[in-house]
Amino acid sequence: MQYRQLGRTGLRVSTFTLGTMGFGGTGWATPVGKIDVDGAREQIAIARDAGVNLIDTADVYSAGLSEEIIGKALGTARDEWLLATKVRMPMGDGPNDAGLSRHHVIRGAEASLRRLGTDYIDLYQVHEWDGQTPLEETLTALDDLVRSGKVRYIGCSNYAAWQMVKALGIADARGLERFASTQVYYSLQNRDVETEIVAACLDQGLGILVWSPLAGGLLSGKYRRGVQPPAGSRHLSEWSEPPINDEDKLYDTIELAVKIGESHGVSAAQVSLAYIAQKPAVTSLIVGARTAEQLRDNLAAARLELTADEIRALDDVSGEPLRYPFWHQAKTSGDRLGAADLSQLARHVS
Repeated sequence: MQYRQLGRTGLRVSTFTLGTMGFGGTGWATPVGKIDVDGAREQIAIARDAGVNLIDTADVYSAGLSEEIIGKALGTARDEWLLATKVRMPMGDGPNDAGLSRHHVIRGAEASLRRLGTDYIDLYQVHEWDGQTPLEETLTALDDLVRSGKVRYIGCSNYAAWQMVKALGIADARGLERFASTQVYYSLQNRDVETEIVAACLDQGLGILVWSPLAGGLLSGKYRRGVQPPAGSRHLSEWSEPPINDEDKLYDTIELAVKIGESHGVSAAQVSLAYIAQKPAVTSLIVGARTAEQLRDNLAAARLELTADEIRALDDVSGEPLRYPFWHQAKTSGDRLGAADLSQLARHVS
């Protein structure tokens, strides 16, 4: 297992993170898993043995039950781990039970601390954009939590590049704690983040935590062109994340991942994970699993090294056309591109 700096901070995070959306598995999270305290202890032990040092959750996962299970499963071992959780989504029916107001952010942090059974959160992330609350209000609330010792680092999740950079600008101008990381969807199934977000992270010094790097299981290898997936597979249920916009390209990508996996004697899932793990600005991949066997296989991807030719082939099969202004920059500005620009354009300039 490798350990990477989280953005510009001195915090070292394992390249794989234990995801816990399936802890509890109630309500809308049921298709992800139904892992109880004993199951959580088993997964935490597997992750620890693999070198993982970060556990990611959110207050909204099974209405707080995921956090409660983590707290019980860790017990006195809490200080051996980094804990990340999130705030923003509805946690009740009241008018102030959602969003990123000062009221909800601070109340959410205190509730998460109680459920996790700890007095500090290592990484506190705003789970989604709130366009109705001034960023200054959200950021000062987060800054207060850091200064109070209840939170050690802060991050955002599911922010557009302009939203993230605006927040960083306000934080820098006012001397507030700045985001150390962003948590985004990034996989071979969809590489939209490369258009703006990855470059912004490289430019601004944020680490990237990747959620659903296997596209909700689509890249596991069990979904094949013309082959019926096993009964109970998540994408045969009502689960619709991520959306599939180009089925032919998806199946072409899966077939290549399977082929590369066979050449290494590993699963298509490991190939898909190893590919994203080597991408610019990526700090850690969040992997969750319904079974111990799945978790062990996913974490084994930390040992897989793809060749340059394999990475190039995966780039080609999963790539998308450059959007404006990037196709124009690739054509006319190749002599004056920086590291952030090249994260997307290197393959398109001579």
